[in-house]
Formats: sequence, C-alpha cells, structure tokens
Amino acid sequence: MAQNSLKRMLFKRRQVLRGVTGLSAALLTSKLAGCATTSGTAPAAEGDEPASSSDPIKLGLVAAITGPSAVSGESITRGLTIALEKINASGGVMGGRPLELVIRDDESTPAKGVAAARELIEQENVALVFGGLDSPVSLAMLPVFHELEVPYMGVWAAATGITRNEFDPNFAFRVSANDNIVDSYLLRYAKQELGATKVGLVLINNPWGESNQAGFEEWAPKYDMDIVGIEKFNDGDTDISPQLGRLQEGGAEVLLMVANAAPSAVAMKSLVRLGWEVPVVSHWGPTGGRFPELAGPAAARVVFMQTYSFFDAEGERPEALMSKLQEKYDVKGPEDVIAPVGTANAYDAMNLVALAIDTAESLDGPTLRDSFYDLTPYEGLITTYDQPVSADNHDALSEDDYILVQWEDNKLVPFKG
Repeated sequence: MAQNSLKRMLFKRRQVLRGVTGLSAALLTSKLAGCATTSGTAPAAEGDEPASSSDPIKLGLVAAITGPSAVSGESITRGLTIALEKINASGGVMGGRPLELVIRDDESTPAKGVAAARELIEQENVALVFGGLDSPVSLAMLPVFHELEVPYMGVWAAATGITRNEFDPNFAFRVSANDNIVDSYLLRYAKQELGATKVGLVLINNPWGESNQAGFEEWAPKYDMDIVGIEKFNDGDTDISPQLGRLQEGGAEVLLMVANAAPSAVAMKSLVRLGWEVPVVSHWGPTGGRFPELAGPAAARVVFMQTYSFFDAEGERPEALMSKLQEKYDVKGPEDVIAPVGTANAYDAMNLVALAIDTAESLDGPTLRDSFYDLTPYEGLITTYDQPVSADNHDALSEDDYILVQWEDNKLVPFKG
C-alpha cells in the first residue's frame, strides 16, 4: 500500500516538473464545458497546508450536463446532491468532514471526459470520480483513474468493459447496469414473454453498441434464439429505414435496441415510415434524454429496462428522497422525476462511497479502493447492499435488480405486460 502511495506521489511530482502545457489544455476544456460545485469552497491552491479534520472531502462528477443527454446529467446531479446533503447533515464522514461535489461537463465527448477526469484529480484533488451516462466517455477515462490510482464509481454507463476491464488492480466500480447482464435479461424477456425465436439488433455505432453486440451474441444461443441481423447507425442519422427493412426481410420478430434518446427516436420514426408494427425492447439509453418528445406517439411502443421506478416505491427511504426532490427541485410526484435511474443509482452510489470513506479512514486511492470490499450492509433505494462487490465483481447490482418500464402519456411507468 505504501508503495502505491509513493508511486502516485512521484507521478504527481513528475507532472509538475513536466510543465503546464498539458494541464492548461485540460483546464481550458473544463472551463469551456462548464464548472460547478455544491458549495462555495474554493479549490485548494498549490502549496496549501495539508487538509484539516474539518476540510471538505471533494468528490468529482464527470457527466453530460449539456447537450442531448443533459437530462441524464441533471438526474445524476440530483441524486448525488440529495445524498450528499443528507450525509453532511448527519455529521459527514471520517469524524465530521463534509463532502463536496465538484462537477464537470463532458458534453458526451470522450476527449472532454478524459481532460475533466485528470483535472479533477490533479487540480481539485478529488478522492473519487462519479461517471455519467455515456459508456464511450467512461471507457476513455479508465486509463486516467488507473494511472492516478483514484477510484471511479459508475452510476449509469453500462458497457461491460468498464468494470470487467484488464486493469490490475481494478479501480472501477459501478452502481448501475452491466451490458452483459442486460443483454441476457432482454433476450430472456423476448423469448419467454413475447415468444420470439428470431431477433434483430439495432445498435448505435460506438463502443456501447459493440459492448451489447458481444453480449447478445454470447447469450442468444443459450436461449435458443437466432439473431437474424445486426444493423448499426450513428448519432446524427435522420432515417434508418434501409437498416430496419433488412431486419424485416430477415424475419425479425422482436427488435432489441441499444442507443441513447435522439438516435432511438430516429429509429422509431423510421419504423413508423415502414409501417412495421414489430415489438421493440430497449436498453435504457432513451430514458436519459428527450425521447418521448423526439419520438412522438411511437415512444409508447418501446419497453425499456431500468434499475428503479419511483412508482409504487414504499418505505422511509424512497419517501424521504421524494420529499427532497419535491422540496429542492419542484418535483410534483413519481411521474415528474426525470431519468429516474440516474437519480436512484446516484443516490445509492453516494451513500456507498461515504461508507467506503468511513471504512477506509483514508483518502489514499488504493486504500479507498480496497475498502469497498469491506462495507457494512446498507439498505438502499434499489436493494440492500450486503457485500455488494468483491475482487471478482465490481458491479453492485445484478439482474434481480432490473425492471421493465414504458412511456405512458409522457410518464415513465412500470410495464404491466
């Protein structure tokens, strides 16, 4: 452990000696993307005295705060902020130190995410970084977290390779879905509930789409399902009727869709143009943007997986969170909660991170990383987390935590079948 700390300290010293050119570029990118914190505490200047027992502990967030996926960033920010304020009101962590959230906008762009992650760690001295919706951004940031030995906590991006990576030791954790598990879940639903034997894949053309293609191809034979076609499309495409037409000709009985809100809306509008009334079962990407607005009435045709719904949620914890959402963000009720999984995942993740900091009694990256293996049980929104991660599994949620939802009158409600 001491060797890891020394390595990190030596690396930072090398960065200072190397000059300010790379740092200036990262800072410029971060400023253009927008900066915010949950308090007015100024960043520590180079050469400041060591932190006292009452100084805030900074945690970073790199997410889409602007752009087409800004809804996801807002929902994540809400969940993290409400949990953080609850923790601080209860005395903070490590014997009374408050938590502070430092936010950077990645604009759904991997390069901006990488610059923001490095700046948060090297300049803001955050102890951990939360991630946002976009898997390509989280995948691109992984080398930074492992180089600097600072834990990453994913709260939305689901690419399998984020947590199941080749880094040893692995600093990436997640309170969210895992594509490989989601792909099994969606295929089983198509088989057992819709009676399908032939499916077509409609995938965004990026690393997230690739992650799910691998999962679907792995699980399809195990469910005795045939993938009759794999069609990919890009952000910015305005019509994918030719791709969907090929899947129709191939005999697809269900479409399995993986894309974020805007491209998913294009796919649904293209289905309307074709007049093809095929069932569509989707990963959760469309719930992080303006999908019902962009897709119109066709949005109601899609069934999505989620990890949480505020509808029918009972108990002290969800009621307290809903009360805070109403008070702080003028949320009227469950139907008014934007991108619910972002809020719920982030809320549980912040509480687990606070437990890890208290368990570690240290902000040293490797020590904090190891503390996630020794957490006391925590009753969260989504599940009760009892030893949620291990050396072989850094995903705190399982298939048992997934549910299905759909849009109904522009409300994301539990799917009734």
